[in-house]
Amino acid sequence: MNRTGHTRPPPLEPKPDTQKWHPAAERQILVERARILSEIRRFFTEREVLEVETPLLAHGMVPEPHLEPIPCAGGFLHTSPEAAMKRLVAAGYGPVFQICRVFRANESGPWHNPEFTMLEWYRPGWSLADLMAEVEELVGCFIYSPPARSLTWRELFIHYAHLDPFVVTREELMARTASPTTTLDKDGLLDLLLVELIEPALVRENGLVFVTHFPASRAAMAQIHPGPPPVALRCELYVDGVELANGYQELTDPQEQRDRLEQANQKRLATGLAPLPVDEYFLAALEHGLPACAGVALGIDRLVTLTLGLENIQQVLAFPGDRI
Repeated sequence: MNRTGHTRPPPLEPKPDTQKWHPAAERQILVERARILSEIRRFFTEREVLEVETPLLAHGMVPEPHLEPIPCAGGFLHTSPEAAMKRLVAAGYGPVFQICRVFRANESGPWHNPEFTMLEWYRPGWSLADLMAEVEELVGCFIYSPPARSLTWRELFIHYAHLDPFVVTREELMARTASPTTTLDKDGLLDLLLVELIEPALVRENGLVFVTHFPASRAAMAQIHPGPPPVALRCELYVDGVELANGYQELTDPQEQRDRLEQANQKRLATGLAPLPVDEYFLAALEHGLPACAGVALGIDRLVTLTLGLENIQQVLAFPGDRI
């Protein structure tokens, strides 16, 4: 109450910037976006890949140290449809694809938005090399480029940074980065060097580049080849220096997958993040038996942006994060 004995009214909620009611993307850009989505669906329909839909709301997660989900209705908006789609593959539904919205907190910038559109697909019985060929074929429907180059993680750093990422020390990396920080481990410093030095070099060279044979510490949900050195059977596709797709020769061992999810939660705790509930249905599907398969996720907003020769994904979103 105030001094006159009257209850104060609740504070007014700040009004949104009403100048931002208008869609960000021009109509013709949305027309082109719709065309690209239609072509993607045609691409997979002709190859007899089943289009599926899985829930956006998840109560169990696949924890990752650096991805923060958005809480919703006692669960979380999914950061990827991966776990649910692998349940379909494990149940015998064959090759599947999905175009869906995904959500990741604290992501914004020229190539990031908290809510974005992802294309994800899985190919039972395929190798990672088979999948990479199909990724290149799909991207080639929209972006003209010479045949893709392929570099291992080691070759990438040797060629562009003149260091071997498998033997370089953390101290040597600290000396090479422009903005070193004592809070980053070796993997974090390699990521920083990738952003500061290597990705700008890929922009200047243009074209499609697959990066393969990642360190085992970056396997996530990919199989590991024992080496030496052990490497993750994983690929990333860069187009003009922009990361567009991330694919795995999928891990099928349920105990190893459980161990990795627990390790991811331990890393979250070590960095001050809360652990996430593990998706037990997904692990049960692996126990049932996930067939040997390869899978990949591709950013639709980035694909549209690159196809149309634009500068950032905000230009291809009707309502980016600052307008919702």
